[in-house]
Amino acid sequence: MKIPESTKLSLQGKLVARQRERWPQLQDVRVRFRGNLAYVDGVLSDGDLLPLCRLRYAGSATYFGFAVYLASRDGYEDSFLPNGAFEATPADALDCACGLYLGDPTAWVTN
Repeated sequence: MKIPESTKLSLQGKLVARQRERWPQLQDVRVRFRGNLAYVDGVLSDGDLLPLCRLRYAGSATYFGFAVYLASRDGYEDSFLPNGAFEATPADALDCACGLYLGDPTAWVTN
């Protein structure tokens, strides 16, 4: 199921808003789309791209399947969030991946 354009725009906006709110270490967040997948990269201050995670669209613009980028494998692996869920909001997915790659485990604290 391909991601609708409206969902693509919404997803991009939610990720950028969360990055600005919580992750000043990133200059920007970029999203690439392929079929039902959205690949999320952080842009570092020097312009380098940092692969973070992949989101899988399954019909909801609110919750996405979550896969974290594993640098050791140079690929993505389906993962669960610190709260045990396999689906994530865009903000939760970004927090989980950034907590790992930007070294801030406080991002994993569930409320």
